[in-house]
Amino acid sequence: MAQVQYAGTGRRKNAVARVRLVPGTGKITVNGREVEVHIPSAVQRLIINQPFAATQTEGAYDAFVNVVGGGISGQAGAIRHGIARALLEVDPDFRPALKRAGLLTRDARMVERKKAGLKKARKASQFSKR
Repeated sequence: MAQVQYAGTGRRKNAVARVRLVPGTGKITVNGREVEVHIPSAVQRLIINQPFAATQTEGAYDAFVNVVGGGISGQAGAIRHGIARALLEVDPDFRPALKRAGLLTRDARMVERKKAGLKKARKASQFSKR
């Protein structure tokens, strides 16, 4: 018999995370590795676990995550967003708690592109009179 799975896609900056939740013991696997190996920062791992804390489901689901693009911070935010969306599939009654915590909103902030003639998006080279 097929095992029950819940899926969610999360995005943050340039990172995209595909999350599958399976009833289990609370183990999180990111790109085939333990979450501690892929994301060494304890703060980022706390961010990843926020949806479980908001819905009081810590240790109830195993998360299998494929994440691409961005850096560590963007990937952690994308995983958090994906887990929150997957938890909505588990139980639609989680929506008020997740919404109150701000975990369902896609953070639309992106890096501004570099402009021609400037060093960065807005930083110009220092003016010199002579």
